[in-house]
Amino acid sequence: MKFLLVFVPLAVIFEHWTSVPAGFRFATAALAIIPLAAAMVDATERISHRTGPTVGGLLNATFGNAPELIISLMALRAGLIEVVKASIVGVILGNLLFVLGLAFLLGGLRFHVQKFNRHGARIQRAVLMVAAISIVVPSVFDNFIPPEMIDREDGLNVCVALVLLATYALLLVFMLKTHPDYFASEEAASDAAVEAGRPDVRLAVAHLAISSAVLAMMSEILVGSIEETAASLGMSKAFIGVIILALIGGAPESVAAVAVARRNKLDLTMGIAVGSSVQIALFVAPVLVLASYFMAPQPLNLMVGNAGIMIIMLPVLLLSMLVGDGRSNWFKGVQLLSVYLLIALFCYFLPDTSGTSFSSP
Repeated sequence: MKFLLVFVPLAVIFEHWTSVPAGFRFATAALAIIPLAAAMVDATERISHRTGPTVGGLLNATFGNAPELIISLMALRAGLIEVVKASIVGVILGNLLFVLGLAFLLGGLRFHVQKFNRHGARIQRAVLMVAAISIVVPSVFDNFIPPEMIDREDGLNVCVALVLLATYALLLVFMLKTHPDYFASEEAASDAAVEAGRPDVRLAVAHLAISSAVLAMMSEILVGSIEETAASLGMSKAFIGVIILALIGGAPESVAAVAVARRNKLDLTMGIAVGSSVQIALFVAPVLVLASYFMAPQPLNLMVGNAGIMIIMLPVLLLSMLVGDGRSNWFKGVQLLSVYLLIALFCYFLPDTSGTSFSSP
């Protein structure tokens, strides 16, 4: 993906060239973000090789979704609350349906049946259900209180965010300390044995810092052109947030998940796709809620409206039905991708009017 770095200077030039249409600014910034996100993922993996599995797992959990977090923070500062909500939903949706579906399809075309650790998959799908409930509860709560009691909604959202962060911390303890065998892949021992040349941690940290800084700049350009791009192309903000921004931020992880599936390493694929969704729901979303009180024009809440509830619940329920047996085949991938396409079409035709997208129902 390194060849896409040419779009970094182009995005900067287009940002200061007022005659360039917003769509070009959006496209160049989006393409520039993909290699920067890949560089962040690569730097984090190099650091984790040196620090060991426990700290490495924590680093991957923290920085694996850093591109999505940075893009959302820039959108928060710009006051695009609905876009942030849509992107949170979109990353979860994209990982569970698009990334996992594509991995199951391409891996299944090469191998008749692929297996993965069903114990870890069961725990992850249960955690995803907890995360889905945490979004449904504030959305339903909004139906039962009058508008003048908005302070109760803010209190509920802050409390939900704190519960999710506590759950995330305990999940890390469960995964890395008390029950790591639930998530171990069959290749773990052989992969750990092949560690000849250890990478330079300082160089990896420098790459991580530089990539993060440049990605933040590209995200600001991207966010600044969202509204004008949506209007010029006739797209809804829900489609941009749920589909486009989610695919951009998660592109490197998507490529990695599909690549390891083609090598018959479904445990790694599940860890990337499902694990990333868990991190978004339990870590990134509550962090954004708390950060909005300091950097956004108005607080971010977890109320996503009727459309958001449907889009969150359907992938979690479908995943629960498909991964319970610890086996995968190409047709399971087709089912996941079909649902993703249906939801993408729904978001594309969804109008940007109050009560129909990701505002309160």
